[in-house]
Amino acid sequence: MSDTLRPPTRYGQVKQYILDRIQSGEWEVGRRLPSESAFVETLGVSRMTVHRALRELTSEGVVTRAQGVGTFVSPPSTGAELLELRDIADDIVASGHIHRSRIVTLDTIRADMDLATAFDQRPGARLFHSVIVHYEDDTPLQVEERFVSPHFAPDYLDQDFSTAHPHRHLYRIAGPEEVEHVVFAITPTAQICDLLELDAPEACLQLVRRTWVDSRVVMKGIFTYPGSRYSLGGRYRP
Repeated sequence: MSDTLRPPTRYGQVKQYILDRIQSGEWEVGRRLPSESAFVETLGVSRMTVHRALRELTSEGVVTRAQGVGTFVSPPSTGAELLELRDIADDIVASGHIHRSRIVTLDTIRADMDLATAFDQRPGARLFHSVIVHYEDDTPLQVEERFVSPHFAPDYLDQDFSTAHPHRHLYRIAGPEEVEHVVFAITPTAQICDLLELDAPEACLQLVRRTWVDSRVVMKGIFTYPGSRYSLGGRYRP
């Protein structure tokens, strides 16, 4: 039987259902998609079927998934990467200020469904996890949360990240072959407000980054900045 005559798979049907609504304009760029549970109820398919469809759409750049936030329609690719990889410590020092960091969390976790999707692994896979607050002089400027593959950086938890920053440590192992950046405007959680020492919740920028080495996702980072203290930008040749 030729490929054109084969009936679409169940996950393929879910993908097409989502694509139809994006291409028709019903679901615009930046719109949050229904939850996996909602897709299960609406389409009468299994959660794993929905999960695979969303995973493939994520890898194709059609949608973006943010842990604890949801799945969003991605903007069309422009063919240019506007944000380069930089160590915030270098930025702070280059601006004439003093950088210091405070380690909040450094531990091992088990991947939930969102992290498993981000790393293309099964739920429950082991990942290293760090949360670090970076300061410009005495002002907190960034909350850096990273999830790192133990296969890529087996000694990640043994580092003193008050001096050897994660960005530099990971680059010493290998520079990324591919990078994905997604930027959100968010209302910070109570925990983020506390870490950034915000007197009241204010709009924050959140950069979600994934990096690939040897065709495998090795790191997912979530970097949160107070909108009143930091901006993101880049310069490039089209």
